Amino acid sequence: MAAEPSSSTSNSESTDPYLTVPPGLTHDEFRELIPTITQFHTYFVGPDKCSSLLAQRINAPTDVVWSVVRRFDKPQTYKHFIKSCAVKDGFQMVVGCTRDVNVISGLPAATSTERLDILDDNLKVTGFSIIGGEHRLRNYRSVTTVHGFERDGRVWTVVLESYVVDVPEGNTEEDTRLFADTVVKLNLQKLASVTEGLAARDGDCNK
Repeated sequence: MAAEPSSSTSNSESTDPYLTVPPGLTHDEFRELIPTITQFHTYFVGPDKCSSLLAQRINAPTDVVWSVVRRFDKPQTYKHFIKSCAVKDGFQMVVGCTRDVNVISGLPAATSTERLDILDDNLKVTGFSIIGGEHRLRNYRSVTTVHGFERDGRVWTVVLESYVVDVPEGNTEEDTRLFADTVVKLNLQKLASVTEGLAARDGDCNK
């Protein structure tokens, strides 16, 4: 089941398509991913908002990576700063479901209530919005896509994650992007470590 990313407000402007290759991608990979970037990772950004796109190459098959990324109810599997995650009784992982996240101490956040916006197992796309809690990421929306590559007998996966978020009063766009980018980068690096470990255990990694 899938849902479309939220539409823009009348005063919003679309982000320019990402013309520079995100760190971690080759030009060939980037060229192949442009249609996905255009469809899922281009946002409508109004005043006092910022957006970013990050990439992670993972030496593991796409199905292994997607099996971890799609688990909206278990973000702590690869997200560094989550202490625990709770879902309601009778939880079903469908668009519109929510999770309540507790964040580890030391961050400018305590809790986060998040809603699943997109979940498409065929396209390997998922995304969520932060809709409540005690944190600094207001009106945060994120999309993650998982992509398989195969060249010369090698198999690997590229994960793209993008977001749009309000710039808090008293903060600059650069400060806000640096904070959010750092969190996302660390999460993607842990995702690579976790899924490469799973692939090695199952004998699915490249020799």
